[in-house]
Amino acid sequence: MTTPALLPLSGRRLPPLNLGASAFPHHRATLRLSEKFILLLILSAFITLCFGAFFFLPDSSKHKRFDLGLEDVLIPHVDTSKGGKNLGGFLIHGEEEERLRNKIRADHEKALEEAKEKLKKSRDEIQAEIQTEKNKVVQELKKKDSKPLPPVPLPNLVGINSGEPADPDIREKRNKVKEMMKHAWDNYRQYGWGHNELKPIARKGHSTNIFGNSQMGATIVDALDTLYIMGLHDEFREGQEWIDKNLDFSVNSEVSVFEVNIRFIGGLLAAYYLSGQEVFKIKAVQLAGKLLPAFNTPTGIPWAMVNLKSGVGRNWGWASAGSSILAEFGTLHMEFVHLSYLTGDPVYYNKVMHIRKLLQKMDRPNGLYPNYLNPRTGRWGQHHTSVGGLGDSFYEYLLKAWLMSDKMDTEARKMYDDAIEAIEKHLIRKSNGGLTFIGEWKNGHLERKMGHLTCFAGGMFALGADGSRDDKAGHYLQLGAEIAHTCHESYDRTTLKLGPEAFKFDGGVEAVAVRQNEKYYILRPEVIETYWYMWRFTHDPKYRQWGWEATQAIDKYCRVSGGFSGVKDVYSSSPTYDDVQQSFFLAETLKYLYLLFSNDDLLPLDNWVFNTEAHPLPVLHLLNYKKYCLLIFPFEKNAYIQQEKKS
Repeated sequence: MTTPALLPLSGRRLPPLNLGASAFPHHRATLRLSEKFILLLILSAFITLCFGAFFFLPDSSKHKRFDLGLEDVLIPHVDTSKGGKNLGGFLIHGEEEERLRNKIRADHEKALEEAKEKLKKSRDEIQAEIQTEKNKVVQELKKKDSKPLPPVPLPNLVGINSGEPADPDIREKRNKVKEMMKHAWDNYRQYGWGHNELKPIARKGHSTNIFGNSQMGATIVDALDTLYIMGLHDEFREGQEWIDKNLDFSVNSEVSVFEVNIRFIGGLLAAYYLSGQEVFKIKAVQLAGKLLPAFNTPTGIPWAMVNLKSGVGRNWGWASAGSSILAEFGTLHMEFVHLSYLTGDPVYYNKVMHIRKLLQKMDRPNGLYPNYLNPRTGRWGQHHTSVGGLGDSFYEYLLKAWLMSDKMDTEARKMYDDAIEAIEKHLIRKSNGGLTFIGEWKNGHLERKMGHLTCFAGGMFALGADGSRDDKAGHYLQLGAEIAHTCHESYDRTTLKLGPEAFKFDGGVEAVAVRQNEKYYILRPEVIETYWYMWRFTHDPKYRQWGWEATQAIDKYCRVSGGFSGVKDVYSSSPTYDDVQQSFFLAETLKYLYLLFSNDDLLPLDNWVFNTEAHPLPVLHLLNYKKYCLLIFPFEKNAYIQQEKKS
């Protein structure tokens, strides 16, 4: 037999043999005999060519030449003086040549038999085989991504299963909130399972562009910790099982880095700390790896969105001059620090600290942080400052970075104090009616409007009162109380006793929405969040009373048979629904209400810090774990050195 012709393989790959369903006409299941015979001849020649090329040609990607002293390793040693043959650079002895020919012949016949068997199968059988192979690949990828993480000492986890109030009236109110959670979850379970959110009136799944085009089960991940602290453990296990089997981040989907971080990574980390189930930690780390390409910008300021599969990032089209948004790139610190703590990998910590260092070097107009920063140039965009949308959680995370570090991260505390002083000076005012509000700074002008989102600040001021400069703890606790009062007024001055999206303080209009597109309520938590913090720090019963008013209004006007829905006009006695049960309603609104009617020993604030989606993360008392953490957290190293000097 003559040696088959050899073709060079360097620089290209031969296409795979396609025997899938697309190789067959859809209108018939079999081929005529002559067509089969021709196809088999083509397949035979093709396979012979492939195997001949494979066994006789060198792979130039591994070795360009055979004159590097590697002949004895790469090919059998052949002595040409004993009848060896030179084939394209290979020295092959007669016996070796025959052995290779026999192998090619055997492999060729085996492949031909396999091809014949394929032709005998139906289209459905071939498709089933293809799907089986795909599933095998997916499982292998999952195994590859599920590398064991290093064991780390868990922080001191207290107050996970407690909080039962002795007062029967308070206990009844807490149980009512738990029943509302059960209603929201059960309907999502029945009508929207696996979808990101629920349309409770249409009774089907719902999603928005912040989650891309994939079903990532946002409500499941967001609700897990609420289910756990409420003792709804059967529901918690349902969610855990779905996450274990179905939550997949290798999807071609463009998502919001900010929203996925606070809802998914925050929710998964909280579920891990509360339950100790490793699957949540593993999933959080896998997802974090998918977000890291968003930081590949000239400045290190991440893009607003990233494709989970390709890693390509971009910013929102509506943002000022292609800018990233302060509240988005500034709301990563808590989750990323915990990721570094749990993995031992400082990459996450370094990413967020790089953002902080860049911001520290920049000039700030009037000491205020504008909401827009260009990730290409490192320059501010439009000079618009807000403690509500676009800015809010940046300030929150400065304070909480300090708290979460067991008050070691004094750099974060200084940035928070500086920012709050500028906000007090330029944004906080009293209305003619005596209501304290936080306006928005736009190009040197104060807009006397406050958003529902801004109402979280009352709780933030109270949380940050202890440790404030110049012994101003009392001042900031009082400021928090004034903001809580203003936000309660925004609720009390509506027909439904639910707050609008935004409200004005112009002329005779105070704490009331003016525009129609600002009169809606979408189950937001910020006002109730402030009630809870104020209750924890003052135990003034009015905060529980205000929280109960909100609970009753939500149950009366937002509850439908298929769950809970937002309403489009809080000033209308017969409002229309927006037909969306937001995932944050289960993550935040109901959680804060439940905590409001619980004792303080449930998730005590000395041990837990809540991310901006109300997911509790433990305070890292890092000095207890100095050997593990000093290399990851520089501020901890400095604190440890100072302590050693004192002792």
